[in-house]
Amino acid sequence: MPIDTFLTLLTLAMVSAWTPGPNNAILAASGVNFGIRASLPLVMGIVIGFPLMVFIVALFLGEAFQQSLLLREILRYGGAALLLWVAWKIATADRVAKAEKAPTPFTFVQAAAFQWINPKGWVMAVALSAQFVRADAPYLTAMIVTFAFILSAITSALGWLFAGHAMRRWLSSPARLRGFNYVMGGTIALGVIYLLIS
Repeated sequence: MPIDTFLTLLTLAMVSAWTPGPNNAILAASGVNFGIRASLPLVMGIVIGFPLMVFIVALFLGEAFQQSLLLREILRYGGAALLLWVAWKIATADRVAKAEKAPTPFTFVQAAAFQWINPKGWVMAVALSAQFVRADAPYLTAMIVTFAFILSAITSALGWLFAGHAMRRWLSSPARLRGFNYVMGGTIALGVIYLLIS
């Protein structure tokens, strides 16, 4: 892949990874509610889970996903339902986690599995795979696309987590924290609604 093509791919991957979406809202909320150390499994689940999904989509599922209305609809509505549940859980979290009885952040496995029902993730995986994976070198180009998403996932996951953590002290007030969680949960819910009506 020529360097200018790779830079275009990397730019698109970075933009898609950094723009607000379910992963980023969950990361920011986790940074606020649980802190950095407790949220690292969530980060790793995204950093490994999403590029792995991209690689598999690039090699096998992209064409099937594009051609199967049933597969698209299952993903669309199943993903929407789970995202709305996540939005509700974030919006109703009422305090920064401090005690041992506090709720826990996503685990590595939960975060990695979440990538498979994230509509934004599927859209980006299919769209960029269709543009950059070449039929004459499918494995190499799929690996290059995956590498671009690894770089973008690392930077955006840590960026959103640290941004959330930076607001932790300011959000120590219960009223501010409730407001923040409502906004994060609402962001996910609005994104789901937009995806369903678009």
